[in-house]
Formats: sequence, structure tokens, C-alpha cells
Amino acid sequence: MKYTFHACTVENIIQETDLVKRFFFKVPDEIPFDFKAGQFIMLNLPLHSKYTNRSYSIASPPLKNNTFELAIVLNPKGLGTPFLWEKVTIGTELQVSQALGKFQLQEPIVEDLCFIGTGTGIAPLRSILLHIFNNKIPFKKMYLIFGNRWEKDILYRKEFEQLELENKNFQFIPVLSRDNPGWKGRTGYVHAIYEEIFSGVRRDALNASQALNASQALSASRPATFYICGWRDMLKEARVRIANMGYDKKKIRFESYD
Repeated sequence: MKYTFHACTVENIIQETDLVKRFFFKVPDEIPFDFKAGQFIMLNLPLHSKYTNRSYSIASPPLKNNTFELAIVLNPKGLGTPFLWEKVTIGTELQVSQALGKFQLQEPIVEDLCFIGTGTGIAPLRSILLHIFNNKIPFKKMYLIFGNRWEKDILYRKEFEQLELENKNFQFIPVLSRDNPGWKGRTGYVHAIYEEIFSGVRRDALNASQALNASQALSASRPATFYICGWRDMLKEARVRIANMGYDKKKIRFESYD
């Protein structure tokens, strides 16, 4: 596919965690720039490499003001993110493509939604969630299950907690896979959480044989659509587990980023 790139300005940079930065971009007003919540863009970076394009999901909702946000995790062994960390400052111009991708909200929302993310895979899920809230799109129940290793890595935590307070049908469930002293939330991995919500089965409390028998007995009696983005292994396992819960593959929408 041939991409069209335009010079866009970095308006702000926020060091969110040790390894994650938020980059805010402004597209020139004379350039039409529309995107759907959940899409991504390509950055064409001046790298000493045959491959200079890097894809990043948009973390902000569509606001019709030619701006967007990226949440990017540093990969010290790569070329793209070290360049962004070391060379890009406020005012830097970078080449940005049009919005791309089909990881988008299906409307109208006629059943429960379950968003499952890990790490910076939260970006397109946040875009979709804020799009729903900003536009007061009717929904039944929504769940955001967000997996990280450490408490300090929970991106947009205060924002999601506030949304939960303001919306009785939205539940934010952060889950940590490492020992975090003082943490009172859920621990382990994201899989046990969505299986518990949508099947009533605490998989983390079952042995392997019991879990297999439970999966075989499920028939997906609770209508839902799942949106998944994050680490490749998590995504692969979630797709298998959700299908084993009885959900049609058309109800499992996903975006891989690593």
C-alpha cells in the first residue's frame, strides 16, 4: 500500500512512565485529517535503515481539530523509538501518514463490550472508549481489563478511574502480573478476569482439568463483543480462550502491536 505523508508538528511530549512517552501531534489545518477511533498512523522516520516506517495506534478520540496523541513505549534495541526519545522535541516536524486500520467500533452497540489491553496496547482502546463517552453513544455494560507488570505502568489510570465513577455501567479492572507491595487490586493475568465476568468461572481457582471441562460446558449465553490489543502472546491466548467460551470469531476484534 502506498502511504501519503505530511509534515506534522509535535506540540507536546509527556514522560508518562520510565519507558512510555505521550506524543501530541498537530496536522496542518490545510491538510484534511480524519480518523476513526481505534485506527493507527505511520511515522516515516529519518532512520539509517531500509525500513523507515513505524506504525503507532492513536490514543486520543477523534476531535475534528487535526490533533492526535500517541503513547509509545521505548524499545532500546530498536531504531524507531530511540530516535523519538533522543531526537524529537516539542516543535519537531515528523512525516505522518493518513489514518489506517480496521480496528474500529462496531455501531450501534447492541451488547456488552469487553476491552482487553496490555501495556501501550491500551492506546486504541482508550480512543474507542473516549469516543463512546464523548459522543454519548448508548451502551449496555462495558469493561476495561488492563494488564501490566507494575502499578507504576498503569497508563491513564486516573482518567479511567474517573470514568468508572461517573458511569455506573463501566468497570475499570487493572490487573498486575508481578508482586507489587501494597497493591489491593487484581493480580495475575487478564484472562482470568474476562472468563470470570463472562462465564462466572474463576479460572485462576481451577486446576487444568477443571478449566478444560468448564470451557467445554460454556455456550456464550451472554452476548458480548471483545476488543483486544497488546502483547502478542496475550492476544493469541485471549482469542483462543474467548472462542472456547463459545463466542464467534466475529465477536473477537483485535490489533497486535509488537
